[in-house]
Amino acid sequence: MKKFNIRKVLDGLTAASSSSSATAQPGTPRENDVVQETLQSEHFQLCKTVRHGFPYQPSSMAFDPVQKILAIGTQTGALRLFGRAGVECYCQHESNAAVIQLQFLINEGALVSALADDSIHLWNLRQKIPAILHSLKFNRERITYCHLPFQSKWLYIGTERGNIHIVNVESFTLSGYVIMWNKAIELSTKTHPGPVVHISDNPMDEGKLLIGFESGIVVLWDLKCKKADYRYNYDEAIHSVAWHHEGKQFVCSHSDGTLTTWNVRTPAKPAQIITPHGKQPKDGKKPEPCKPILKVEYKTTRAGDPFMVLSGGLSYDTVGRRACLTVMHGKSTAVLEMDYPIVDFLTLCETPYPNDFQEPYAVVVLLEKDLVVIDLGQIGYPIFENPYPLTIHESPVTCCEYFADCPAELIPALYSVGCRQKRQGYSKKEWPISGGNWGQGTQSYPEIIITGHADGSIKFWDASALMLQVLYKLKTAKVFERARGKEEKPNTDIVDEDPFAIQTLSWCPESRMLCVAGVSAHVIVYRFSKQEITTEVVQLLEVRMQCEFSEVDSPDPGGEQTPTLPTPGASSSPQESELPTQPSTGSNSSDGPRDNIPCLQVRSSPLKQSPGNQVELVIQLVWVSGEPPQQITSLAINSSYGLVVFGNSNGLAVVDYLQKTLLFNMGTSELYSPSDPYQRQPRSPRKAKPSGATCDSNDGSNASEDRCRSPTSGSTSPCNSDDDKKQNFIEKVKLKSRRFSKTVANDFAKMSRKISSSSEQKTDLEKGGFQRRRIQTCKKQLCCVKRTATARMNLKEDLCRTKSDPIFYARDNSFTRSRSSSVASIDRESREAISSFHFCESFPRKTDSLVSPCLLVGTTHGSVMMVALSLPPSGDQRLQQPVGIASCGTLVKLKGGILTMALLDATGTLLPPFFEQWYDPNASDEEKEKSRKRRPASPPSSQESQDTHFAILCSEKQAKVVALPSQTRIYKHSITETSFVLRADVVQMAGANCIACFCANGHIMTLSLPSLRPLLDVNYLPLTDMRIARTFCFSNLGQALYLTSPTEIQRITYSQETCDNLQEMLSELFTPVETPEAPNRGFFKGLFGGGAQSLDREDLFGETAAGKASRSLAQHIPGPGNMEGMKGAASGVVGELARARIALDERGQKLGELEERTAAMMASAESFSKHAHDMMLKYKDKKWYQL
Repeated sequence: MKKFNIRKVLDGLTAASSSSSATAQPGTPRENDVVQETLQSEHFQLCKTVRHGFPYQPSSMAFDPVQKILAIGTQTGALRLFGRAGVECYCQHESNAAVIQLQFLINEGALVSALADDSIHLWNLRQKIPAILHSLKFNRERITYCHLPFQSKWLYIGTERGNIHIVNVESFTLSGYVIMWNKAIELSTKTHPGPVVHISDNPMDEGKLLIGFESGIVVLWDLKCKKADYRYNYDEAIHSVAWHHEGKQFVCSHSDGTLTTWNVRTPAKPAQIITPHGKQPKDGKKPEPCKPILKVEYKTTRAGDPFMVLSGGLSYDTVGRRACLTVMHGKSTAVLEMDYPIVDFLTLCETPYPNDFQEPYAVVVLLEKDLVVIDLGQIGYPIFENPYPLTIHESPVTCCEYFADCPAELIPALYSVGCRQKRQGYSKKEWPISGGNWGQGTQSYPEIIITGHADGSIKFWDASALMLQVLYKLKTAKVFERARGKEEKPNTDIVDEDPFAIQTLSWCPESRMLCVAGVSAHVIVYRFSKQEITTEVVQLLEVRMQCEFSEVDSPDPGGEQTPTLPTPGASSSPQESELPTQPSTGSNSSDGPRDNIPCLQVRSSPLKQSPGNQVELVIQLVWVSGEPPQQITSLAINSSYGLVVFGNSNGLAVVDYLQKTLLFNMGTSELYSPSDPYQRQPRSPRKAKPSGATCDSNDGSNASEDRCRSPTSGSTSPCNSDDDKKQNFIEKVKLKSRRFSKTVANDFAKMSRKISSSSEQKTDLEKGGFQRRRIQTCKKQLCCVKRTATARMNLKEDLCRTKSDPIFYARDNSFTRSRSSSVASIDRESREAISSFHFCESFPRKTDSLVSPCLLVGTTHGSVMMVALSLPPSGDQRLQQPVGIASCGTLVKLKGGILTMALLDATGTLLPPFFEQWYDPNASDEEKEKSRKRRPASPPSSQESQDTHFAILCSEKQAKVVALPSQTRIYKHSITETSFVLRADVVQMAGANCIACFCANGHIMTLSLPSLRPLLDVNYLPLTDMRIARTFCFSNLGQALYLTSPTEIQRITYSQETCDNLQEMLSELFTPVETPEAPNRGFFKGLFGGGAQSLDREDLFGETAAGKASRSLAQHIPGPGNMEGMKGAASGVVGELARARIALDERGQKLGELEERTAAMMASAESFSKHAHDMMLKYKDKKWYQL
C-alpha cells in the first residue's frame, strides 16, 4: 500500500493557489513547462542551531573542576555552557527570570539553577541539547542562596526569611528537615538576622553547617544535634564567607571593606581584622571605611602561602576608578584593573575536594561584557588568550552579512593576515576550560560572517562547522583624521557620535574586493593584498549629490519637466570628471552656508597599510548649499566591471574605481524614461526656483540650480493648511498600523480613508504612503542591512547615536530636525530613495538581441529600472577609455520598496554577477599575469532573441518574475498584506534556487523559482527589536543569522538536511572522566580520628527520619527532558562503551584493592594467631601469683 503524504497534498494546493495568481501574460507560453523545479516543502525545516558571543547581561557562574565545563547564567534566564574552543551550548529557562546561582553536580553531567522567581531546576548535560529533568517552585519564601556539597545529593537552600530547606536532587523533593532562623540565632536577639547569604559545610566535618546571615551573624549548626554550636557576631553586613581547607578558620567579607578571620572555637571576637585597601591611620585608630568586598575566596597551597582573592573593597576616594580584582599572596598584594564591572569570579583549583590543599592555578572573572581568566602560576598574573568568540560586541554591531560556501582558499588567506594582529603577553599555558568534545558533522563547506561596527571596524569570522572564530579585523577609521579633542572636532559631522560607523557593505568573495559605506556619507573601496605597503596619498573622490523639487504635483510623461537622458557614449571623459586627491576648498564660514565640504577629513600623511584589505579609493559626499549629504542607503561593487554604485534619497552615482572617476550622477526621477508610465517627480508644496531638477557632480561649477532648503529656512510654507494636516495624520496612521494586529490595522485604514476622501492628493498618498514614510528611517538610524531592509521601519533603536536627525544635524546647531508635522519633513520623507542594486549580463532593452552588461536599480517606491553599461575592452584601453552609461527606463513596478534582485537563465539556473579572480596588486608582474589567466571568459556575444532570462524581483510586499528581453511578467506572488518584508535574498538550496524572506510579523518564508510557489511559512520570531531587522540575513545552503542581543549572534537553519544532522554536528558537553581520588588521611589522622568526618545525610534528611515537608511550601514540576534525559544518558554507542570500559576498570581496580586488603587481613590474622599461641604457651603452667 502506498504511504499517504500530507506534505505533497499541501504542495499541490499551494502550487494551485500560486499558479492562479501567477498567470502568464496573454500570448506568452508558460515557462514552468520548461523549468523543472526540484525544491519541495520536504526540503525545508526551521530550527535554531547555535548561539555565539558573550552572554548578554550575565548574572552568575559555576565551574565543574572535573569535567572542565563553565556555566554562565544571565538576567534573561539564559544558560551558556563553555568547554574547549568550539564547544558551546545555549539553553533557556521558559520563565525568562534571572539566574541568581548555579551549582554543578560535579562529574555527574548535571547542573542546578536557581532563578529569581524562586524556582530551582535540574538540567541534564549528558545530552547534546540540555533539558530540564525536574523543577521546584517555592511558593512562600524567596530563594537567596544555594549550596550543594561535593558528592552529595542533598541541596541546601537559604531563603529571604532566614530559613534553610533541604532538597533531594535525585527526586527533587523537599525534606522535612528545616533549619529555622529563630533556632539558629540566640534567643536574646530581638531583631531578625536577615536573609541567608552563605551556606557551606565544614571541610573536615560534614555534620557542621556554616550559615551566614546578612546582618553580620554567622552560625555553625550541628546537623545531627539540630542546634547551634557557635555563633559569631560582627557589626557590619556580610557578603561572603570562605573556609580554610582544614576547617579550623573561615574568612568573612563585609560591607565596610574589611575581612574578618575567625577561629571556629573562639566565637567571641575575630582572630584578625584587615582592610585590604584602607588607609591605616598613624594613631592606631580604625581605618577609614571602604567599598563593600562583594566576594572573597581563601585557597591554600602545599608549597607556599595561601591565596586570598577578593572583588571590591576599594577606597571611596578612588572615584571613577575601574573595577578591580585583588590577589593577596603572602606579603604581596596585586590589584588587577578590569575593563568592566565584576559580576562574579571563581578560583580554579586542582582538586574538587574541599578538605585538601586547593592548589589554585587560575581565576575566572566574569565581567559585565567580558570573560577574563587570570593565570596565578606566573609572575605578574597574565591572562589566558580567550578562544571563544566573545568580542562581537567590542564595538556595537551595526550591520552583518553571511556568506556560505565561499572559495576554499579564502579562510586561510584571511587567517594568515589576521594572525599578525594578535596581542602579545598572554599566558603560555593552555586554556584551562577544556571540557567537552567537538561534533562529528559532515558539513564542511566554508562559511564567513562579516560584522560592521560603530567604531568603523569590520571583522571577518570563520563560521564553518557551527563554530565561530575571528579571522581578521579591518579598521576603516585609519583613513581619516581623528580629532584630538572636542574643540578640534569638525562642525560638518552629520552624526553626534561614531562618525565612522559602518552602514552597509558589499563584498565579492572571489575577487576579495570590499566596498564599505559609512554613516558620514562616505564610501571606501578596498583591495586585498598579502604584502604591506605605504600609501603616500590616499586617492579621494568627492561627489556632489542633490535633488531638486519641482512645482509639478503629478507625473507628466509628456511635459517639459522630463529630463534628458544620456546615451551610452555621452558619459564625461576621465579628464573632465577626474577630481583632485585632496578635498576641494569649500565654503564653511559662519556668514554663509556650507558648500563642497565632506563630513570627514581624509588623512594627509602617508598611510601604512598592513597585509589584508588596503584602501583603493575613498569617495565622499559633500555638503550642498548648507544641506548635509544624505546617508547612503544601498551599495554594490563589481570587480569584473571595475565599478562601484551607491545611492541615497537624492539619487545614485556610479564610480569607476580603476580610473578613479565619477561616471554617472543622477537623481532618481531622471532614471525614468520620457514615456515611462511609472515616472513620478518629487513634489513639494513650497515654491521652487525656476530651473529644472538636476543632480551635479563636484566639478567646481557654479551653475544656478535649485538647492534643497533646510527646515530652518525663512521660506513660507503652507504647513498649517488643513490638507497638509490630513496628509501628515494619514502618514502617521499608516505607519502605526504596522505595529498592531490585522483588525486594528484595518480600523486605522478605514479611518484614514474617510479623512483622505476630501483631499486632492488622495490618489498619490494611497500609492506611496507606506513607501514614503519608510524612507524616513534612512535618516533617523544607521541603515545597516545590505539592501536597506531596515529603512522601512520607524522604530527607535539603541544604535541610533544622533541627537537629532543625522541628515539635518550639525555641531553648531545650524540645522535641527523639526519634530512638528512640517511640510519640509514630508518633502524629505516622500523622496524616492535607491534601495537595491544588481549587476548582471542581460538585455537592457526590449529590442536587444544580445546580452550586455547592465545594472538593475530598485527604489523605495517599488520601481525597478534598467541601466545599460558600455565597457571598453580589457587591458590598457579599459584604463583609458570611459565607460558608457545610459538609463533604459522602468522595467516593472512592485508594491513596497525593492529588497533584492537576481537573474536566472532559461533553465532556472542562477546567473551571479561576473567577477574577476583575485590577484595580489602588489605582487610581481608574472604572478599578476598568472592570476589574470584564471579569470572567467567573457559572456557569449550573441544569443537568441527569445526570452532567455528571468529577472527575479522581490519587494516589501510581493515578488515578481519578469521574462527578458520581452519584459513580460511571468509570475507574481503577494508575500504579505498586513505586514512587510524586512529582508529577502535569492539563495541556493539543495541544488536549486529560492527566495527566502523574513517579515516584520516574524514569519520566515521561502518561494520556489521561477514559479514563486510557497514552500515554507513559519511564524518564528516577531520583530521586537530593530537590532534583528538590521542584522537578519540569509545565506546559501539553508543558513541564516541575526543579532539576538547586543552581544550574541543566533544562527538558524531552514534546511531539512541540516536539521536532521544537527545532533551529530553539535558539540558534546559531558565526557566520561574518572573522579580524582580522595585525599589520603594519613596514618595518625586515621588512628586518632583527625581526618574528615563523614555524615550519613540519608539518615538525617530522609523521609523516615525527617518526615515530609509541607506541600504548600513548594511545587514539584516534572521537566520536559525526563524522557529525553534518559535517551541522552543512554545515547551514543561510543560514549556508552567508554562508560562501560571505565566502569569495568573501576570495578577491576576495586576488586584488586579488595584482594590486596583480604591478603593483608589474612596475614595479620595469622600473625595474631601465632602471637596468641606463643602467649598461651608462655603462661600455661604459671600460677596467677607468678604473673
